Amino acid sequence: MEKQKKRRGDRKDGRLLRELDSLHFITGIIYPNRCDNEAYISLRVDLTAMNEYLAKRNETETEFPYTMFHIVVAALLKTITLRPKLNRFIVNSNFYQRNEVSAAFVVKKQFNDGSEEGLAFLHAKPEETLDTLHTQLKQQILACKDVNKRDSSSDGMDWFNRMPRFLSRFLIWVACKLDKHGHVPNSLIATDPYYASVVLSNLGSIKLKCGYHHLTNWGTCSLFCIIGEKALRPYFDEQGRASMRETLDLGLTIDERLADGYYYSKSVRLLQYLLEHPWELEKPMKEEVQYE
Repeated sequence: MEKQKKRRGDRKDGRLLRELDSLHFITGIIYPNRCDNEAYISLRVDLTAMNEYLAKRNETETEFPYTMFHIVVAALLKTITLRPKLNRFIVNSNFYQRNEVSAAFVVKKQFNDGSEEGLAFLHAKPEETLDTLHTQLKQQILACKDVNKRDSSSDGMDWFNRMPRFLSRFLIWVACKLDKHGHVPNSLIATDPYYASVVLSNLGSIKLKCGYHHLTNWGTCSLFCIIGEKALRPYFDEQGRASMRETLDLGLTIDERLADGYYYSKSVRLLQYLLEHPWELEKPMKEEVQYE
């Protein structure tokens, strides 16, 4: 993203938006909490083209095969890059434009009840492509699955948990005050998913259907994506003829204060287009796509 000189009022992770129209300026003040301004959007994707694309890509990629999850991550990051209002956040009643595009998700180290979880955090540059993101995903996922490694945010939470309760509660209260002004130490939030542009949860990987997930007032994340379990469902073409196709349901929870319904509608159509035309993700994130 284009870098601008830091000015008074800017944060280390975002630029204060001073050119807001009156409606949005007032909205951030009278509706200060992110969790009070959630909107939910559901999306069903036809997987026919994606399945064919993945089969072709994985003819040569056997060490760490491309998956549907990789495509969804790349499509979301490209959508956010091309639709920058999705990369805004509101903290302390102020609107900010995030300095980078990022995505975060939780990785289960092992599929059993007692297994720990790791936090994966991706940083996407404008020149990023599906291939470079695939490399990042490989590094992040393998690191998270290593039972001998811990991410910095998990270490920070462990540090609070080892303290006497009165002390940890006080320090967490201080951290919440620092969060409000963008001064939480990077050592605590480097892998905190709620400081990413988008958080993803792949419920389909644990055999669950798509559903709703809340946002949080902590951090800066204004977009949460739930990925459901893929399934065969009836599909109707333009002539009304039905056929069974494998589809995927996505659930998007957004902060409705950031943009109007038309902006979100176009953004969702772009996301769906990218998921149903995955070869477009081989181009740099910043490259425009003709989807309407």
